[in-house]
Amino acid sequence: MTANPIGIISMQFARPFTAEHFPLFKTIKGLGYDFIELLVPEPGELDLGKTRAALEAAGLGVVLAARVNLDRNLSSDDPARSQAGVDYLRTCIETAATLGATIVGGPLYGSPLVFAGRAPKPVDEAERLARKVRCVAGLQAVAGEAADAGIRLAVEPLNRFETDVCSTIAQGLELVEAVDRPAVGLMLDTFHMHMEEASLAEAILAAGKHIAHFQANENHRGFIGTGATDWTAVCRALAEVGYAGPISLEPFRRDDDRFGVPIAHWRPPHEDESEKLRASLALLRGCLAMAETRR
Repeated sequence: MTANPIGIISMQFARPFTAEHFPLFKTIKGLGYDFIELLVPEPGELDLGKTRAALEAAGLGVVLAARVNLDRNLSSDDPARSQAGVDYLRTCIETAATLGATIVGGPLYGSPLVFAGRAPKPVDEAERLARKVRCVAGLQAVAGEAADAGIRLAVEPLNRFETDVCSTIAQGLELVEAVDRPAVGLMLDTFHMHMEEASLAEAILAAGKHIAHFQANENHRGFIGTGATDWTAVCRALAEVGYAGPISLEPFRRDDDRFGVPIAHWRPPHEDESEKLRASLALLRGCLAMAETRR
């Protein structure tokens, strides 16, 4: 049986996630999940000590997802904003250590698009190269601290509509290989990969040993098994590269498909989704287990 722990994003249930939602930890464990992927709390959102105690009481692990913005942005040409990006990563590391997490993932390089309310624009070659230099330097600046704390930073390429810095696995590999620190790896998200990769399996094989975290998402962000993803091929590729790390689900469902209604990045649940979450987990675990039998 596969060793991969499987978790669920906190936004499946609530955003923001606060102390009133702690009872969900036992619910998530009861559904069969091994961990919750929490957004790195902003100041005042969560008491970290109480959060860790509640997680441990439920027997639930935790992975953290970083939240970047234009004011904490490693890639920025504004030194203050770039430094704020470094400082934020330090906060993420400290938060992870306090909560007992060993992975912080996300678009750690910064430069968000749609959620920052800005459009992409062309950059000249000098600025393109400078962005890379700033991202590499920022990640290198905190990599030692992450390693000392037993934490791995997982850089997530986002699709072209959500960033203009790192959108493909090849670009992500270029970045982490330039950083060249064991504490800095890649986070792969099949939702974004569906838009940017010719083959999910080939991209996974290319990422190989650099994969630090994996998000298993359908092409339409629905529940696993309801979209176009070839989970057999994905799990075989993960088995081939020997990935035994965590896998999290982000099934941001649609609750209104009428014409002209925006499809938001996240919507609160409007029904009990327990059976769909159990079925998604069972399908993924089955594909992972069968992939292992082929090795």
